[in-house]
Amino acid sequence: MLTQRAHGVLAAQLGFHWRVKDRPQRWVETLLAIAEHDDAEMELEGEALLTPAGGPLNFDMKVFDPVHCTRLAQFTQTKSRYIALLTSLHMDFLYKKDEEQIPEAKAFLKEQRALQEQWRKELGLSKEEALRIYDLMEWCDACSLLFCQRSLQPEKRKLEISTGPDKKMYSLVQVDEETVTVEPWPFEEKSFTVQFESRLIKQIQFASDDDFRQQFLQAPVRETVWQVVKQRVAAKKKKV
Repeated sequence: MLTQRAHGVLAAQLGFHWRVKDRPQRWVETLLAIAEHDDAEMELEGEALLTPAGGPLNFDMKVFDPVHCTRLAQFTQTKSRYIALLTSLHMDFLYKKDEEQIPEAKAFLKEQRALQEQWRKELGLSKEEALRIYDLMEWCDACSLLFCQRSLQPEKRKLEISTGPDKKMYSLVQVDEETVTVEPWPFEEKSFTVQFESRLIKQIQFASDDDFRQQFLQAPVRETVWQVVKQRVAAKKKKV
């Protein structure tokens, strides 16, 4: 099992290596927003952790939750308006599909969009620049999810990540068991490593949330490491 917070740490690692000339001025705050974009998601504290069948609830199975979203909005505002703005834009991205069907989502996003406009003016950011910075955050989030969900394609086939802040579509390619590349290359260095932690829980069904929490805390921690390189490694030719 991999937590939402661990996924956020990986997203920030990817953002940390982004090419220098395209980094926003508030770079440290940008990385904090990427790493902590869903830190109100406390998997072991009071959240519903299981499906009706008793299996672990994947975070991408969750729908708009007004309590969670309000808590996240308040949480980020105590850090900085800049982090609150990027996190608000992320919630807008995630839940705009729900606003026509869920009245609470529509009301929440209306309030958030008013705050976004206020924060942009106070920070001296145009709407275009704020969205460009958010596109970087969303790209890192999407790329991290592909790693965490083990979505990489075999035989060096390209897997689309997302559109970056430069409006280009980027793809992830697995070179070998421990190496990947991104095309086109968006990073400063020619190679670097990223890693994330997960827990191996052999049990697939749980009696209660408390049962799952206990199994999670007792499970061994596994670290996955990837080498990210600028160019695909050419396959070695067989000797004749």
